[in-house]
Amino acid sequence: MYTGIVQGKERVLSLNKNNGFSTLEISNNNRFLDDVTVGASVAIDGTCLTVTKFSEDSVYFDISDFTTDTTTLKFLSINDEVNIERSHQMHKENGGHSLYGHVEGIAEVMEFNAIGETYRLVIRIPQDNIKYFFLKGFIGLHGCSLTINDIDEENKTIALNLIPETLRMTNLSNIKVGDFLNYEIDQTTRTIVDTLSRTLSSQIRSS
Repeated sequence: MYTGIVQGKERVLSLNKNNGFSTLEISNNNRFLDDVTVGASVAIDGTCLTVTKFSEDSVYFDISDFTTDTTTLKFLSINDEVNIERSHQMHKENGGHSLYGHVEGIAEVMEFNAIGETYRLVIRIPQDNIKYFFLKGFIGLHGCSLTINDIDEENKTIALNLIPETLRMTNLSNIKVGDFLNYEIDQTTRTIVDTLSRTLSSQIRSS
């Protein structure tokens, strides 16, 4: 489990295609990953990946083709910056929200405008998934836990505000209109919405 409080950024060192999966190597310049072990979980741009190998200066992850196809990991290139979060440890502060690193898909950046030292970010949620988000709720976006400030259900867009610290600590400062970002749905909200939807559908069919 993760909190959506990104610890910082590292860079892509290599990305190799294999049979059914790819191997990603990222740097350990900021020493976030000094104590990782094989099998440890790390969120890379919000996607939960498993450590397969490591050295003092880099860490390797295997990415299934399914994960690659459904996330922005398919767009990665050498030297790209990625957001890093280690898995949350029990009895430590959770300063964000509960995330699992189970990326739902990718959302398109529609607006990214400066408002003083902050930025207003508007993204479009694909398919019918806008129903899982609500005002003052949260979304996991490239691994960052962010509060929703506005929703346009007709146009399937969500607006968020990024403070200077978020821009400093993450790669969201590099985004531009037309980019895609990994997004994660709050699983508690999904459970409530889907349960109510199924219950109402069942009642309508039986009436």
